[in-house]
Amino acid sequence: MAKKRDGGGLTKTQRAAKFLGVSVLAGAVLAGLALPAAGALGLVAKGSVEGFDDIPANLKTPPLSQRTTILDADGGEIAKVYSRDRTVVGLKDMSPYIRQAIVAIEDARFYEHGAVDLKGILRALNKNARAGGVSEGASTLTQQYVKNVFIEEAGDDPNKVAQATQQTIGRKVKELKYAIQVEKELGKRKILQNYLNITFFGQQAYGVEAAAQRYFSTSAKDLKLEQAALLAGIVQSPSRYDPVNDPKEATLRRNTVLQRMADLKDITQAQADEASKKPIQLSVSRPENGCITATHGAGFFCDYVREVFLNDKTFGKTRKVRSRLWNQGGMTIRTTMDAQTQKSIQASISDHVYKDDPVASAATIVEPGTGKILGMGQSRPYGFGENQTQINLSVDHSMGGGAGYQPGSTFKPVIAAAALERGKSPQQEYSSPYRMRYPSPVQTCKGPWQGTETTQNENEKEVGPYGMKEATAKSVNTYFVQLISDIGICPAVKMAQSMGIERADGKKLQEVPSMTLGVQEMSPLTMAGGYAAFANGGEYCSPVAIQSITDPQGKKMNVPRSSCRRAMSQKTAKTINALLKGVVEDGTGKEAGLRGRDSAGKTGTSDSRYAAWFVGYTPNAAGAVWVGDPQHKRKMFDISIGGAYHDKVYGADTPGPIWRDAMSGALTGRPAPSLPTVPIEDPHKDKGKPPAGEDGKGRHKPGNGGDNKPGDGWHLPDFPDILGGGNGRW
Repeated sequence: MAKKRDGGGLTKTQRAAKFLGVSVLAGAVLAGLALPAAGALGLVAKGSVEGFDDIPANLKTPPLSQRTTILDADGGEIAKVYSRDRTVVGLKDMSPYIRQAIVAIEDARFYEHGAVDLKGILRALNKNARAGGVSEGASTLTQQYVKNVFIEEAGDDPNKVAQATQQTIGRKVKELKYAIQVEKELGKRKILQNYLNITFFGQQAYGVEAAAQRYFSTSAKDLKLEQAALLAGIVQSPSRYDPVNDPKEATLRRNTVLQRMADLKDITQAQADEASKKPIQLSVSRPENGCITATHGAGFFCDYVREVFLNDKTFGKTRKVRSRLWNQGGMTIRTTMDAQTQKSIQASISDHVYKDDPVASAATIVEPGTGKILGMGQSRPYGFGENQTQINLSVDHSMGGGAGYQPGSTFKPVIAAAALERGKSPQQEYSSPYRMRYPSPVQTCKGPWQGTETTQNENEKEVGPYGMKEATAKSVNTYFVQLISDIGICPAVKMAQSMGIERADGKKLQEVPSMTLGVQEMSPLTMAGGYAAFANGGEYCSPVAIQSITDPQGKKMNVPRSSCRRAMSQKTAKTINALLKGVVEDGTGKEAGLRGRDSAGKTGTSDSRYAAWFVGYTPNAAGAVWVGDPQHKRKMFDISIGGAYHDKVYGADTPGPIWRDAMSGALTGRPAPSLPTVPIEDPHKDKGKPPAGEDGKGRHKPGNGGDNKPGDGWHLPDFPDILGGGNGRW
């Protein structure tokens, strides 16, 4: 072990400076404080300290930063987050031993002197002069408290912290004046309470309650004599007297405190001797801070709650104000997360996609009608290690997510809803040829779109005419291209916006016909929230994650509320329900269907299989599942996911089962109402044979009409920018 320096680890130069400081300070106290009207202190170089009377009279005491506890909807703890681990308690919740010990070792005459201990200064000056250095300080407990207030106010700003702790006469004089104010306004008991709550005890523990928990896994109220003496001894130098890393040095310091308590008659000599013989017995509770400690894989939901707080003006006009409030903490945040739903999401994802797979998965479930986010999970855990990430794959970039992922054919129901709102019948037929050019020109919100791009269906046998029901069940590309060209692009854009469906990168939706094929990147939360409008009779409610917040004093704070609006008529919503029920009953989404309850949904696969989706809902829950490469590099051909081999990944065979299992677990034991629908007669029903591209068991054959995206079979080397996105990829 390296040899310790004398004087609390200070160098000779530092000790000399401190000695000089105490000497000058003594003169300052005797001259300046005795005669404050004298103005500028002439005892130091000009400009090195403010005039005593020029120092502001009121010490600004910022709220002490504390732990914030994040709870689920039923009050179960998700995580604790804090910038400083602290729990503020009153004197009655502190052991008498810790109160006696801290006074004994830090300021034995605390109850006898005022803000400044002139006798203590003179004693220190005399002792230090005889020692030729600094062997004793002169700051009172009140002055130390003021210094800690300066440090607390500095927060995590290193420059401000340096200013708050710099060894200058100017800072000392300022500290003295504020100490006088504090003594006058608070009194001894309150000063002691505040000091024990603000001071740093090492090992990331601020305040005596956190320190008691950290070192002994007990409360400040239950500290024993030897434990209290140990904590009191740490304060002078938390690194030097750290009992975790240097128990020998900590023991010597503890015994010094015990003897000091005996000398002052706080305890008997026999008590001090008995306690001194005891070895240090720690029961260390490691700090568990932040969303990385969240239960049930809810780290990303926890992180989303933080992002909501930092981004929503309900909590302050500027991000700086909101960030300060978050860092101060001390709040209890009750969220919308349902523990049963969260567990089910994470269990389902873990069963189907492994954290070290070449691709990842994310899923989110929301409650129709309220916008409450019930659960949010992903295959790669929240963290900093291998196969971990801090990017929330379920949300938009502005809320801690990535750039989003092409939702593929899960966007087609949005086009269908827009068409129904424009008066189109669900019996609407289109020729739906195998291959076709996009009709041109097509009207956008700003004018006509013109182009020569071409699209096609999955295979040559997939040829219309089709009505809307069969085209939705089979996910026929050319049907929906004709549909959006017929109604125009603007109604589709407005429908998406009314359903809260926007790009994950925050940019505006591109007004191109290819939007019907889901080529613009979205997040799972966005898609789940949009589909919830179908389940809720056509009314969209914006997602919310926070139910209530109480501040450190237990007072309720304002929180953002879900904003609901009508996105479509109830008739349109019922029609979409009927269309999407067909998808899970006898279309591309059979493998996602739920047993014993109504459900509806849609599969989707992006170009070249960079992403696969299933988005679906019941009357009481709507969820979106994405599987793919977050970096958009790994195509899902010839790939193993969750231990299962796939020659090609479809929305039905990987996201679909994840959705099914997650929803089944989330809804176990809960009501199973029916989805309201309207009857739809399709003039071109298949007669006695499975839908094109199906094997009769709900699984896809190569070249089927399943998700009808470029990766599902339409490889068009002659049209490299076929989807009109302008980015050279589909």
